[in-house]
Amino acid sequence: MLDRDDFSWNTMVAGYANSGRFTEAEKLFYETPVKSSITWTGLISGYCKYGFENEAFELFWEMKLQGQSPSQYTLGSVLGLVDMYGNCKCVFEAECLFEMVADCKYNAVWSAMLAGYSHYGYGYKAIECFRNMRTEGVESNQFTFPSILRACGAVMACNFGSQVHGCIVRTGFGANIFVRSALVDMYAKCGDLDSAKSVLENMEFDDEVSWNSMILGCVRQGFEEEALSFFQKMLSRNMKIDEYTLPSVLNSFASMKDMQNAISVHCLIIKTGFEAYKLVNNALIDMYAKQGKLDCAIMAFSKMVDKDVVSWTSLVTGYSHNGSYEEAIKLFCKMIVSGVYPDQIAVASVLSACAELTVLRFGQQIHATLVKSGLGSSLSVDNSLVTMYAKCGSIVDANRAFDSMPTRDVISWTALIVGYAQNGRGKHSLQFYDQMIATGTKPDYITFIGLLFACSHDGLLGSGRAYFEAMDRVYGIKPGPEHYACMIDLYGRSGKLAEAKGLLNQMVEAPDAVVWKALLAACRVHKELELGEVAAKNLFELEPMNSMPYVMLSNMYSAAGKWEDAARIRRLMRSRGIWKEPGYSWIETNSRVDTFMSEDRRHPLRAEIYSKIDEIIMLIKQAGYVPDMSFALHDTDVEVKELGLAYHSEKLALAFGPSHCATRSTDSYFQEPPCLRRLPYCYEIHVQRKCELQRTQVVAQDFTARTKSGNSVKFQQTATTLTHHRYRSCNYHQGQTSIGSPVQKQTDG
Repeated sequence: MLDRDDFSWNTMVAGYANSGRFTEAEKLFYETPVKSSITWTGLISGYCKYGFENEAFELFWEMKLQGQSPSQYTLGSVLGLVDMYGNCKCVFEAECLFEMVADCKYNAVWSAMLAGYSHYGYGYKAIECFRNMRTEGVESNQFTFPSILRACGAVMACNFGSQVHGCIVRTGFGANIFVRSALVDMYAKCGDLDSAKSVLENMEFDDEVSWNSMILGCVRQGFEEEALSFFQKMLSRNMKIDEYTLPSVLNSFASMKDMQNAISVHCLIIKTGFEAYKLVNNALIDMYAKQGKLDCAIMAFSKMVDKDVVSWTSLVTGYSHNGSYEEAIKLFCKMIVSGVYPDQIAVASVLSACAELTVLRFGQQIHATLVKSGLGSSLSVDNSLVTMYAKCGSIVDANRAFDSMPTRDVISWTALIVGYAQNGRGKHSLQFYDQMIATGTKPDYITFIGLLFACSHDGLLGSGRAYFEAMDRVYGIKPGPEHYACMIDLYGRSGKLAEAKGLLNQMVEAPDAVVWKALLAACRVHKELELGEVAAKNLFELEPMNSMPYVMLSNMYSAAGKWEDAARIRRLMRSRGIWKEPGYSWIETNSRVDTFMSEDRRHPLRAEIYSKIDEIIMLIKQAGYVPDMSFALHDTDVEVKELGLAYHSEKLALAFGPSHCATRSTDSYFQEPPCLRRLPYCYEIHVQRKCELQRTQVVAQDFTARTKSGNSVKFQQTATTLTHHRYRSCNYHQGQTSIGSPVQKQTDG
């Protein structure tokens, strides 16, 4: 082919390249005697056409090194290459190529670079690129403006977006529907809903994309009613709704708790056929789960043919937030088995479920899977890890997780502060609070609950008072019922019921049930029957169907020997149809759960358990233990009362746990302590446990309150790690007796 002219060589190179036959094209290219810009462009164009961006980039670089000037056709291929790199998130390569054509950039090349920056989240680079484009004197058009407006919305650069709006008006692109739609979206994302509404209302034609942006902006800013108003206007104007309209509308219902209208929109979804769209179904699941309608969420989930990670995550999160923790864990396992890898939101939700159920082993497995998978952690996942380990009693691991966090917020610090408090290390909580303040992190409402809880359970009256006063005076946080309840509990544990009553009278708002329960518990400990009657009667009005105040007042009457009054309260309960659910304690040893009720005879190892209790009772009596008969609340003889105290459900669980745990295999890497979940704390049991007999670690959890939530039961709990030592005698006196706390200590106040 040596007698061929330049046209023949260029035609053959371009023909082979455009046909994808690159071996022949490259051979002919390098055999071409004289390569012009047309020759180079033919092969570069072929590479771009078939997605060989690296080869195209290298060839263009070689062309520049050999001094060849690209033609307008070459730049057309380069434009495609810049766009290709942008679509592949290869921003660095796109930038290099963009700089290589610095002398001959024109509008399309700038627009391609700008679109790449904008599309993949490089908002500030897009703004800089737009400024440079204006400096170079390159005019913007209907393709440039939407990209820069999208970038402004992504980084909340409302002022710069307003300046771009001015450019749009001056250049005459204000009437373009794509540009106006981008303006509405930018203002809505920046939170300037008035400007967004103004642009929307001045549009010559109704555009569903613009209306969708407006609705979404209202939802994000918390104006759910405004969002629904725009949706109703869309329907009244017979505008077309699509799969992007409905998720925003459903999100507004999730926030408003408007179930009736939500069901109406669901009916509209079914009628219009949008039930087949994954995006709409995911929003339905999320909306029903946030409304607490898990049965509807499950129905929407089960009807989906193609479920993605968002579908699974929405239901897992819904289960966890509604107290169905076991169901959340089961669904998470099904998600893994089905081949859908969880995202960070799903991991955070299932870790929260593990924390509530204190399933440490499963939580460790999730943590290990997270580390091995290489999935980037997030602040929410790290916070959930700290909370999970702390609530499961593994405070050392909680501290490790906290120390490994690259960034921390107030939730991170609060999780550790509350964790140490729940695990009986209140003074450590106060030390971490001081460290938090030193880092410049400001405490929030929950932080002070943790601090006051720590002070209460460590008897730190002076510190508790100081923190309570600093809430409003230093940080402007108004104390809520939970803070007052903690302070009343602190005063009650310290035997200062007069101060507790005085604090109750200082409350701006009427005390709620949480506050009265704290006062009633303090009265129960210190046998203040008169004040206890006041607290109980208030609880009868606030929570008429809650058995707790009836039972506690009846027990107080029994402890005072007022058997007729105790019987009267029991009769009042029956007449009102209130029944106390049987109490039970259960203990988890190496992933197996055993449940016990008071004087339980159902367990297959009952003979060993009762024998162990008898052995312990005999040993601790030798150490000086004497049963406190005031906690035997039935009018029976002394021997029967003593047996009733001896075979309490928690004592059965404690007798079973350590010895049974020791017989299990020790081959497993994770050797976790037995985890006890028990009835509300009993002073008599606390005293008995102070006569420690075995060096066995037990993670004990008290369930202090229970509230029905659909078919699930939520528990407010505190955890205490107990270490028992052999034949250590007890030294106790009548004092503070509540959840997870030692006998009364000297206070710092």
